[in-house]
Amino acid sequence: MTSEDRRSGRVEGLRLPEPVIAAMRAELAGCAERVVAAVVHEVPSYSEPFRGRMGRNIENAVALALGGFLDMTATGTTAAEAGDQVQMVFEAAYGLGRGEARSGRTMDALAAAYRVGARTAWHDLSTAAVEAGLPAADLARFAELVFDYIDELSDVSVSGHADELATTGRVRERHLERLALGILQGSDPDHLAALAERAEWEPPTTLTPIITADAALGTLRPHLDGRTLGLGSEAPGLEEHQGRAVVLIADLSARERRRLVDLVGDRAVVIGPSVPWTSAGTAYRRALRLVELGLDGEDHSPDAADHLVALVTTADPAALADLRARVLAPMAGLRPSTVEKLVETLRAWLLHQGRREEIATALFVHPQTVRYRVGRLRELYGDRLGDPQFALEATIALALHGPSWPGMDLPLRASGEGGSGPSVGPRDALRLSYDLPAQEP
Repeated sequence: MTSEDRRSGRVEGLRLPEPVIAAMRAELAGCAERVVAAVVHEVPSYSEPFRGRMGRNIENAVALALGGFLDMTATGTTAAEAGDQVQMVFEAAYGLGRGEARSGRTMDALAAAYRVGARTAWHDLSTAAVEAGLPAADLARFAELVFDYIDELSDVSVSGHADELATTGRVRERHLERLALGILQGSDPDHLAALAERAEWEPPTTLTPIITADAALGTLRPHLDGRTLGLGSEAPGLEEHQGRAVVLIADLSARERRRLVDLVGDRAVVIGPSVPWTSAGTAYRRALRLVELGLDGEDHSPDAADHLVALVTTADPAALADLRARVLAPMAGLRPSTVEKLVETLRAWLLHQGRREEIATALFVHPQTVRYRVGRLRELYGDRLGDPQFALEATIALALHGPSWPGMDLPLRASGEGGSGPSVGPRDALRLSYDLPAQEP
């Protein structure tokens, strides 16, 4: 026996008295208003769309749907046998599903709205029916009809939603991909606005780029705004980083950002800065730069804001190599192991402003060892150690020194004072030279 057959049997066995129908009809307007209010309150996706003029339109649609249902119970007919009004209700439900797909809302949200609406409508209609004298036995059968009717409306909306996605969803997805690509490429704001309109995408105030492994998207997706855009390896700059993807998150608050940082844990993820949406290409390039520097691994913070020093000092790798070469030139000719110790001491001396105890703690050595090494530096550098300009240059040149940086095992050969540095890539810019050429006579 089909569901339609079961509904038919229940309808034929239940024909409500006219006074009961009249009592429920009198409640339709108020019931429709309360249904919409309940949906707005309980289903977040509709908290804004169902306000104002659209909310009033939905109230009218709810009243029409419930009125059609009362027509069926008054005449003992099924939906298939009902007149034009009921058929209009089902056509409207189908159109609602298609409209929700076009607006980007999921069928889950619409199904939730139907559940809330069914509960509220049943409460109002059953109260009116009982007050009009409907017996308890008939009330139970009436309940089955109410929920069957609303389930059927929901099923029709599901079909409309699926049909819309089948015919237009992929087209819109391609438009969204073009929009994401335009943003990452830094296209003109007017062009981006046109792409957003074509994709039916409401621009947020800000976008935040996140570069992550494809496998991590499943963890992030439940926490992403519905306006989030994304691209895989076709994103500019990710061609050489297979298995990576970028998502652009809309209006990420400081609190949500901290939650994302905690959520990704030690995964290979970079979270770029939040910027006006038309400028998100700049933020993406910053995040991509950190991937190129190897700062997206488990040993590094995923937040780009924690790597500003690395971003600034590696902006021109060749210039950084030249600066390091000039700063370290007095150490040319020394054994590599000696150079390594003196370099880490010089860096600590600069950062701790010559405070011996703090330098010893940072280097895990005895203060007397620090005293000896600083004395050796004074022999090599002379009065330059007291020169503010040298202090500035040395601080910048040695800013990224440390075992946590990638490529420390591959030395960068520096040139002598005044020479031209080697051609280096972004990772090379993080490598401190311990392999210096012989000092010129």
